This record gives sequence, structure tokens and C-alpha cells, in this order.
Amino acid sequence: MSGTIEKANFLRNKFISMLTTISPVTVPNWGKMNLHQMIEHMSYSFRQANGKEEYPMITPEEHITKMQAFLESDKPFRENTPNKLLPDDPEPPKTATIPLALEELKREIEHFFEVFARHPDKKITNPIFGVLSYEQWVKLLYKHAWHHLRQFGVEANLS
Repeated sequence: MSGTIEKANFLRNKFISMLTTISPVTVPNWGKMNLHQMIEHMSYSFRQANGKEEYPMITPEEHITKMQAFLESDKPFRENTPNKLLPDDPEPPKTATIPLALEELKREIEHFFEVFARHPDKKITNPIFGVLSYEQWVKLLYKHAWHHLRQFGVEANLS
């Protein structure tokens, strides 16, 4: 897996442009979200990572080490990986258009990097993976971004 700097660069400078290459009518390879919903879902993930939205831990403490080991691995998220914090059926989009959803995602990504630029030693809790450092958040967000890019037919190379 590439290093934190490369992953951060991807998230900050390449992820949005890759999302813009996906046709809004693309049928996902798995899952129930359409492209618009997936983009908003990624904004939600970045709001967790930048500390705007907090959720209680749902992973038992004894499983956190295993979950964090997954972050350090080259293993991608499996297709249809469940998230107990989300409803079974995706909510309708909150933004009016995909371009507006992409603008919101870009703001949340930038806010993530601003938070950690101001507070490099900050730790923010993820309800599934536990208390995470900047490096761990970047790894998680990178895996999560590629998971959804693959969902919509963009091939990933996580190495």
C-alpha cells in the first residue's frame, strides 16, 4: 500500500475528479446507492473524520485491535460491507444535484485536512474502528473511497 502522503494526495487532489468521470446513470456493481447517494455518503464519512459528526462506538473494545489491523493491511473492503449506522435502504439525496454533492464533498475533504493541519496530533473517534490518528483516518478514507469507486466500475490499485 502506498504511504500516507500518497493516499492524502489522492483524497485531496484526485478523488473528486475520478468521481466526475462516472456517469450519473451508472448502475453500481453492488449495493443500493446510486452515484448521488454514494457521493453524499462519502461526505458523511469525511464529516466523521473531520470531527463535525460524532457517533457512539459500536465495535466492542476487544475487537478494535483487529479492526485497526485491517486499516494497516492491503485488504480492501468487501462488496456490500454492512454499516450498522446506516439504514438498509439509502436515504434520498439531500443536495439537489450531483455537482452540488461534489462541492459539498470537496468542502468536507478540505476541512478534514485543515483540522489535522492545525492539530496534527489530534485523534478522532470512528464508531467502527475506534480512536484514529490522522494517518489512520487517511488509510480508512482511502480504502473507503476506492471501495465506492470500484462499486461504480472504477478499478482500484491499493498497492
